[in-house]
Amino acid sequence: MQTKPLRIGTRGSPLALAQAHETRDRLMAAHGLPEDAFAIEVISTRGDRVTDRPLSEIGGKGLFTEEIEARLSDGSIDIAVHSSKDMPTVLPDGLELTAFLPREDVRDAFIGRSAGAIRDLPRGSTIGSSSLRRQALVRHLRPDVNVIPFRGNVQTRLRKLEEGQVDGTLLACAGLKRLGMEHVATDVMESDDFLPALGQGAICIESRSGDAATLALLAAINHRETQVELLCERAFLAALDGSCRTPIAGLARVDGQALIFRGMVLSPDGQSRHDASVEGSAEDAQALGRDAGERIRKEAGSGFFAEWG
Repeated sequence: MQTKPLRIGTRGSPLALAQAHETRDRLMAAHGLPEDAFAIEVISTRGDRVTDRPLSEIGGKGLFTEEIEARLSDGSIDIAVHSSKDMPTVLPDGLELTAFLPREDVRDAFIGRSAGAIRDLPRGSTIGSSSLRRQALVRHLRPDVNVIPFRGNVQTRLRKLEEGQVDGTLLACAGLKRLGMEHVATDVMESDDFLPALGQGAICIESRSGDAATLALLAAINHRETQVELLCERAFLAALDGSCRTPIAGLARVDGQALIFRGMVLSPDGQSRHDASVEGSAEDAQALGRDAGERIRKEAGSGFFAEWG
């Protein structure tokens, strides 16, 4: 029987807190526990503190997870709740991803001030985004518009848009829905044309290896299909050795016992891209993702990754 609150570590943004609350609420429902059986602890990360430079300039993946993982490793918290797309492919020793919540909408939303859709923007318009993937995909679709770095949480970016700093920006549909703000989207980018980030829309929960009591609690809320999709997507990312300087996109979908995956790597200017699609058994999710990554690495050649990787 649980005798002390389960300590949930999270970043402090409204979206991160919404994700932590969803995790807590699912655990409460699954185990019949009261709210005071949990304690949500806000942890500041370097990615939150340094907002005046592009993420690619201040480090790779891990900018939004390292401090939280340190607290998990030393026992200060019991579980960590993350956006899956923020997670490095290699985790600290003794930590593992042990549960995934049901995946939300994987698509990107465009929020426009001078036009409702990217295709309708006048030439020379400016789009702001902190994501190299979004920047590269926009440049691929509209090489005639300007794309600039655009940091901040959802509310900060919407405020900057309203102030007229840019003509449009892109945010994850999942985040807007979790915040009850999906109405701000002026267009939704279909994944066939605008491939999402690996892990987009999926909340993952990290815990200490061998913590049997916590693992038993989390098992009740793990969503198997989302877990399988993320196994594939993270294997693809690992095969490419992707970093914050590499625009990489991909999406796995479970369909019964089958899994379908499409992945892509682009140059930052959006003018060069390499795609791979694979399909097979969901049981082979990691192998399928790894195979797609190896295909792209072979096709693109070492020169591409030496320049952009």
